[in-house]
Amino acid sequence: RMSRHAKKLRDHDINPCLAETDATTKCMDDNNYNKDLCSDYFLKYRNCRKFWHGIMMQRKRNGVKPEMPSAEERKKILESVG
Repeated sequence: RMSRHAKKLRDHDINPCLAETDATTKCMDDNNYNKDLCSDYFLKYRNCRKFWHGIMMQRKRNGVKPEMPSAEERKKILESVG
C-alpha cells in the first residue's frame, strides 16, 4: 500500500514533474543505477522542478490558490511559453 506522501507524488495535479521523475527512475533501472548514464534525465528533472517552483512562488506572492497550478492549467502555461 502506498503512503499518503507517495500517493501525492504520483498525483499529476500535485507533482508537475511526474514524467521526468519516471523517466529518470527508468533510466537508472535500465543502467544499473549508473548516474553518469542518466545525467540528461537528471538535468531535465532539475529544470522542470526549477521552472514550476518559480511559477509556484509567483502565484504565492500574488495570492493565487492553489499555489501549484492543476495539470490542465500547467498544460496551458507550457503551451503559452512554447
